[in-house]
Formats: sequence, structure tokens, C-alpha cells
Amino acid sequence: MEEQELISRCQSGDVASFNLLVERYQRLVYNLALRMLGDAVTAEDATQDTFISAYKAIGRFRGGSFKAWLLRITANSCHDRLRVSRRARVTSLDGLIEEAGDFIRDDTSESPEEYAQRRELSRVLSIGLAHLPEEQRLVVVLSDIQGLSYEEISQATGCSLGTVKSRLNRGRLRMRDFLRRHGELLPAEFRQHK
Repeated sequence: MEEQELISRCQSGDVASFNLLVERYQRLVYNLALRMLGDAVTAEDATQDTFISAYKAIGRFRGGSFKAWLLRITANSCHDRLRVSRRARVTSLDGLIEEAGDFIRDDTSESPEEYAQRRELSRVLSIGLAHLPEEQRLVVVLSDIQGLSYEEISQATGCSLGTVKSRLNRGRLRMRDFLRRHGELLPAEFRQHK
């Protein structure tokens, strides 16, 4: 069923259509929440809050990119959780590392050494993302991990295209600097050789 038809049915009160939208987008929403919050349990809660908010607000959706609209709700939910938890923030990267296989495609034919290297690279990238300021992390995740266009990121974040591009550039530069400082943590093929 086409997305627009599902949305129209949801707006008419069809819960089954909304469930189909949840199935379609739950992984995308969860992955963004996980990378923003750094904790699997908190990301699950934010994902649930996102879909509850989306269900309540679906009648006000007036077109455009549904994915961007949903990711904006997710970003707002994550922002709220981060603001509340800043006082006693403890970042658990364990859950993030478990889910980090999404950074690099899982290949069942990889050797144990390749698997270990991929996991190490995922771990280092996760730590680097966790060190980015929230607004930069959001656009880096949306662009470089989720694959959204600048326009979709602009809609999802409520920022202008110029702001999106600026935050993305600064976030990528910070990630590059982080990786240079922690190059010894990367597998040999990802290290810069002098």
C-alpha cells in the first residue's frame, strides 16, 4: 500500500494503517534515537514516545515527507530526554556498540578477524558520535547514517538548509579530528599512514 494512502487512512482513524507505518519506520526511528541518546533502553522509550506522538498528531500532518516529519518528532523526543538527563548523564555505549553493526553492512562470510575489526571500527565511530554536540550529532546521523537529503534533514530538524550544511560540516570535521586523535583504536586499514 502506498504511504500516502496509509496516512490518509490513519487520519480517518484506521489504527491498522498506522501500525503498518510503524513497522515501516520503527528501525529508522530507533536507530536515530539510539545514536542520539547512546542507550538502548532510553532509545526504545524515545521510539515509543515518537510513535505515540505521531499517532496523536497524524491528523495535523499536511503532506511533504512523512519520514522527515517522523524524524523531527524523534529528534524532539531525544532533545527533551537529553535536556532532562544532562544533570546526571551517564552515557552507556554498551547498547550503542551492540547496535553499531548498522554502521557497516553485516556480512556472514566475514572471518572472525574481519568481524572483530568491524566491531572495533563501530565502537570507535560510536564514541566519536557521542562526543559531538547534540545538533551536530543529529545532522551527521541523519545524513551519513540514515542517508537523508539536506532538504529532508532541514524538514526533520526545522533548520534552514544553510544551518544543516554548516552543522554537518562542523560535525564531520569534529569526527575527523576525533578519529585522527584516536587512530590507534582503528583497525590498520582505516588508519592514516604518514
